Amino acid sequence: MTDLLFDPQTLPRFTDITPDRIAPALDRAIADHEAAVAAIVATGPTGFAEAWLPLERADAALGAIWSAVSHLHGVADTPELRAAHAAGQARLVENAMKVGQNRDLYDVLVGVSTAPEFAALPVADRVAVEHAIRDFTLSGVALDDAPRERFAAIAIELSALSNAFGSAVLDATDAWSELVTDQTMLAGIPDPARAMFRAAAEAKGQDGWLVTLQQPSINAVMTFGEDRDLRYRVYHASGTRASDQGPYAGRFDNSPRIARILELRREAAALLGFPDPVAWSLATKMAPNAGEVLVFLRDLGARAWPAADCDMEELRDFARTLGIADLQPWDVSFVSNRLRLSRYAVDEQEVRAHFPVERVLEGWQALLVRLFGIRLVLRDDVPVYHPDARYFDIVDDGGAVFAGIYIDLHARPGKRGGAWMAQARPRLRDGNIVTLPVAYLVCNFAPHGEDAPSLLSHDDVVTLLHETGHCLHHLFTQVDRPSIAGTSGFEWDAIELPSQLMEDFAWDQGVLTAMSGHHVTGATLPTRLFDQMVAARRFQSGMFIVRQVEFALFDLLLHLGTLGSDPMEVIEAVRDEVAVNRPPAWHRFPHAFSHIFAGGYASGYYSYLWAEVLAADAFQKFVEAGLVDRATGDALRVDVLARGATRPAAESFRAFRGRDPDPAAMLIRHGLATTTAR
Repeated sequence: MTDLLFDPQTLPRFTDITPDRIAPALDRAIADHEAAVAAIVATGPTGFAEAWLPLERADAALGAIWSAVSHLHGVADTPELRAAHAAGQARLVENAMKVGQNRDLYDVLVGVSTAPEFAALPVADRVAVEHAIRDFTLSGVALDDAPRERFAAIAIELSALSNAFGSAVLDATDAWSELVTDQTMLAGIPDPARAMFRAAAEAKGQDGWLVTLQQPSINAVMTFGEDRDLRYRVYHASGTRASDQGPYAGRFDNSPRIARILELRREAAALLGFPDPVAWSLATKMAPNAGEVLVFLRDLGARAWPAADCDMEELRDFARTLGIADLQPWDVSFVSNRLRLSRYAVDEQEVRAHFPVERVLEGWQALLVRLFGIRLVLRDDVPVYHPDARYFDIVDDGGAVFAGIYIDLHARPGKRGGAWMAQARPRLRDGNIVTLPVAYLVCNFAPHGEDAPSLLSHDDVVTLLHETGHCLHHLFTQVDRPSIAGTSGFEWDAIELPSQLMEDFAWDQGVLTAMSGHHVTGATLPTRLFDQMVAARRFQSGMFIVRQVEFALFDLLLHLGTLGSDPMEVIEAVRDEVAVNRPPAWHRFPHAFSHIFAGGYASGYYSYLWAEVLAADAFQKFVEAGLVDRATGDALRVDVLARGATRPAAESFRAFRGRDPDPAAMLIRHGLATTTAR
C-alpha cells in the first residue's frame, strides 16, 4: 500500500514530512518492494512486462520517499532528521543489497534477456534490463555465500560512513563563526556582504557582524577583506574542518572515516575480482582504464603547469606592491582580485552590482526560451520546505506541462554547501499513466539582507547555468525507464557534458546583458565591463587547471593505493607533482572532500576534466550556428539530453556533433592550446 505522504505520482508534501513519519513509510515501501521481488521470483516470467514493471513500480515508491528525505537532509537538516536519514539510508542499502544479490531475480532477468521476443522490445526496455544484469554482477550476485554476505555488509557500512562524513563537514561548517564588533576589520568587504554578516549576527541575537564558514561568507572575506589576520582565521577554520587540526581539532574528525572508507572500498573491489577501487569504478564509465586517465591528467597538468607557475609568480610580484612580502594561501584570492582589477579593471563589486538574483533569473528564463522553447511557470500551490524554495511547472512552446523544478538558491544554516541538481521524480510510464520528471536545483548564493538584495558574482551565474545543464538532462528525457533516463545510468565521466556546455553561455554578451540590471539604477551590464570580463576570462586559467588536476590525481592515486593509504601523504605527493599554490602542512583538504567521500565521485573526480573535452567541443556547434540557436538547442535535446543511457554517451555525442570529440576545443577554452609542456 502506497503511503500517500510519499506517493510517487504526486509531488512531495514537505510540510507533512517529519522525522517520525519516515521510518513507517519506509517500512511499508520496503515490504512492498520485497513482496514484488518475491512474486517475480515465484512466477519466473520471461516477458518484460511481467518481470520488469512490478519491480520498477516498487523502485519508484522507494525513490519517492528517499528523494524527499535526502533533499530535506541536504537543505533543511536537523538532528532529528539526520538520525532518521541515517537509519533509513542503512535500511535502503541493506534492501538494495538483498535485491542486487538475489540470484533468483537475476536468473529471471537473464531469462528475459535471452527470450526470443527480447530483441523486438523498445531499445529503452532492452537497455534497462541489460544494465540491471550488469549491476547485479557488480553487486556480487555471482559470489559464494560468505563473500556475498560480506560484500553486502561492506555496502551498508560504506553508506553509513559516507553519511557520517558529510554530517561531520556540515557540523564543522556550522560550528565555527567569529563575531566582529570593530568595523575596521571589515575594510574592503562590500556593503551587501556586510549586510549578510549583520543579518547572521542578528539571527543569533548578537550585536555586530558574524563571519561564518558558509561559502558566501568565505568568498567575501577571502576575496575582498583587507584584514590579513581575519583572512587567515577564516582560511584556517575552513581548511581544517572535520579534521585533527584547527579550532575544533578532533571534534568532528573525519580521519578514521577516511581510513575505513578506503579499506572497505579496496576489500569490496577485491571481492568482485577487481585489482583496486579504480578498476571497479571504471567498469561503468567511458574511460577504459586507470592508465589512460592518468596519462590524460598528467598531460593536461604538464600543459597547464608553466602558465600556472607564471600566474603564481605574477601574484607574488603584485603582492609586494600591496605590502605583502610573503604571499600565503590566505592571501591568494585577495591579491588575485586586486591584480585582476589592476590589469583588466574588472571590479568584482561592480560586476555583482549588475546581477541581483531576481534579474538573473529573468534573463536565465529568457535564455531557456530562446534555446529550447520552454517556460517556467511559478506554482504557489505546491508545498515547499523553506521560504527560499520555489516550485515551477516547465511548459513547452505548445503550452503543455512536461516537467517541474524546485529552485533553492541561498545559503543558510542547516544547508550543506556547494551547488547541485538532484532528482525529485523520474519520468515513469506505468500503463497509461506517465509521471513527469521533476528536479531540484540547489545553490548557495549570498542571501538577501534586510535592506540589501542578493547580488551574484559572475561565477555564481556560471554555477546557475552549470546546474541548469544537469537539470535539463533529467527534465528533457523521453526515456520511460527511470534507471536509464536522464542522468541515471549515464556514464559518470560524461555526466558533466550538459552542465559544462551550459556554462559557456555565461560568456556571451547578449545572454549576460539579458541577465543583468544594476540593483540601484537598473542599468544593464555595460559593454565596457563585459569587454573587461572577457579579457580577464582566462586570468589564472593555468592555476585553475592544475588545481583540478591535483584533486583528480589525489582521488585516483589514493584509490589505486600506489602511494599508500595516508591521504595527507598522497595529497602532498600529488602537490609535489602539480601544485603551484601550496597549502600549509596543517591544511586538511581531504577531510572535507565530500565529492569522493560522501558523494558519487570516488575514483571519478577526473570526470570534470574528461567531460569538459566533450562539452567544449559540443559548445562549438552552437558557436558555428550563431550561439543562441534554437535548432542547435533542439538537436542537443534530441541527440543527447532526451536519450539518457539508452546508448553510450560517445554515440550520443557523435549523433550531436557528427564526429568524435576534438580535445583542442578544451585547451583553447583555457588558453592552453599553444602552451609548452614542462
